[in-house]
Amino acid sequence: MDSELMVILEQLERDKGIDKETLIAAVESAVASAAKKIWTVDKEVDVKVTLDRKTGKIKAWAGDEEIHSSEFGRIAAQTAKQVVIQKIREAEKDVVFGEYNARIGQIISGSVYRFERGNIIVDLGKSEALVPKSEQSNKEEFRQGERIRAYVLEVRRENRGPQIILSRAHPNFVKRLFELEVPEIYEGIIEVKAIARDPGERTKIAVYSKDEKIDCVGACVGMRGSRVKNIVTELHGEKIDIVRHSEDIKEYIQAALSPAEISQMQLIADEKRVNIIVDEDQLSLAIGKYGQNVRLASKLVGWELDIYSAKQWEEKQKTSDSQEVVTNVSSPDATPSDEDSKEEEEQE
Repeated sequence: MDSELMVILEQLERDKGIDKETLIAAVESAVASAAKKIWTVDKEVDVKVTLDRKTGKIKAWAGDEEIHSSEFGRIAAQTAKQVVIQKIREAEKDVVFGEYNARIGQIISGSVYRFERGNIIVDLGKSEALVPKSEQSNKEEFRQGERIRAYVLEVRRENRGPQIILSRAHPNFVKRLFELEVPEIYEGIIEVKAIARDPGERTKIAVYSKDEKIDCVGACVGMRGSRVKNIVTELHGEKIDIVRHSEDIKEYIQAALSPAEISQMQLIADEKRVNIIVDEDQLSLAIGKYGQNVRLASKLVGWELDIYSAKQWEEKQKTSDSQEVVTNVSSPDATPSDEDSKEEEEQE
């Protein structure tokens, strides 16, 4: 057992990356605890255990007296085995945690293992991950055994092992997909400035090219739409609007509200709010289904966007003008005259 224990500890150090001294210290502590429970009557007496680094032999002392017992070898062997097993499990958990914690913000793939209260449990090989219902698109459906790609959102330490949380609804999932499909984004030539998403329905992504010779929108769309089509397929048909970012807020808002055409704009800079006037036939297009287009555009540019048709804007202006008219109820002409005052005095 003595030499065998050292071989096992050295093997663990090589294979699992667990420091041998950490294992030795754990074995000594565990054996000391077991020995104290079995052989010492006085609980105040300290039990000390040492493991010889060369021979692997374990010795124990209760105070100054060495413990000699035929049972000690068996107890020491069982305790050491339990400690080693526990340390292996802890090390494996730490390895998994470290590996996936370093991949937060990246896309990983696995297979759908099972479904649990609307959540998807994903088999990653070394571990399992969870796609919560809140991080799923309501337009997507997966079957058991199907391959699935998702964005690593968070890794939590738990007693049973690391809890890896994945997302297919996060805006950065789409951003990472573009990085994988568009080399210019991955290389940093094209920059993703902002992204707004309604999972399963629509995404607006604003891009900017650092090289004037490269069209940022064209590069993201790809030849005959090949690049963006791959992303739309991955997202099960979600619509994607690729917007050209501009430092000119008016140009940026116009691009963000595309495909609607804007007639006029009134910027209220200190409130980061814009009144947008469109033709009657552009109103529903600008607002979008259930307000989706203007909501995503507002999120993308970071300004509050208020949409009006020309008629609605005209009525709003009339209402505002009428509210500004102040009617003076009491005026200098209404002041009582001297004659009126005299009449009042006589009546008194």
